[in-house]
Amino acid sequence: MPKPRKQQVSIEDTPYYHCVSRCVRRAFLCGTDSVTGESYEHRRGWLENKLLELPQVFAIQIAAYAIMSNHYHVVLYVDSDSSKRWTDEEVVERWHSLFKGNLLSQRFMRGDELNKADLARLQIYLTEWRSRLTDISWFMRVLNESIAREANLEDDCTGRFWEGRFKSQALLDEAALMACMAYVDLNPVRACIAKTPEDSEHTSIKLRAEKAQTAHSPNHLHQQPKELLPFAGNHRQDMPKGIAMKLTDYLELVDATGRIIRDDKRGFISDSSTKILERLGLDEDRWLSMTQHFENTFSTFAGNEEKLRSTCERLQYQRPPGLNRCRTAFG
Repeated sequence: MPKPRKQQVSIEDTPYYHCVSRCVRRAFLCGTDSVTGESYEHRRGWLENKLLELPQVFAIQIAAYAIMSNHYHVVLYVDSDSSKRWTDEEVVERWHSLFKGNLLSQRFMRGDELNKADLARLQIYLTEWRSRLTDISWFMRVLNESIAREANLEDDCTGRFWEGRFKSQALLDEAALMACMAYVDLNPVRACIAKTPEDSEHTSIKLRAEKAQTAHSPNHLHQQPKELLPFAGNHRQDMPKGIAMKLTDYLELVDATGRIIRDDKRGFISDSSTKILERLGLDEDRWLSMTQHFENTFSTFAGNEEKLRSTCERLQYQRPPGLNRCRTAFG
């Protein structure tokens, strides 16, 4: 039986999560139906646009994504600190952009006078909504439900469009995060949909590469795609919010990894990329294995043994799931 989501998510241990959602019926999420010849490619745009809109509402940002024919991958960053800084008005505005709220929240936004009992009741709603806007389950729910409604309307049918549960994997350390992001960004390359990462339509790597080509300083936070969690550079004091790596290093790493995967053999990795792998504590064989089979290699958690044990102890697991795999990959 699958673990409850609350036993798979521990923001105290990591803000990064890899999520995968798959279609449940034969109809395509995207691509072309080989039986009928009907194209569903426009649905990639639906999903990508909605995916990149939601971080403006939720306290959750996108680190990586790839939209495939019958499923999609996304690496999420839960920014719980930002939600704590929202005013009551901001919480209601954000919630109302998704749902109607209730009569009490609508009166509050109109500026109507509320008595003590109303204000106390409103605070209960605000606490609940603030929590939901920092919850990956609610993020995925809003995303998937909106796409399902559009697809069912277009297909003139009803019923499930997605599998009941999306898959989530907690990325417990920097090595797991980089391996998972590269795995996600290289999905179209591995599926022979694209020849190079920057040609992979509807992926975060294409968005980052296009912006980097026109940026004067591609590693600068403000010259990276505003829709995505930025690369903030190497670890240092007063580290800004973002992924602890240079964007140019990551792009080189993905490109080098993609060449290895496409050639189906060990290849030359640039000096810059080798330094990154050494810093992550990985050799080339481990890196290649994870970036080809990340989703199937790990279960609920991915990271080194020490981090895995501490997280599972916090979540009250009797034994750490996937311990041997994590030990082998990150040992």
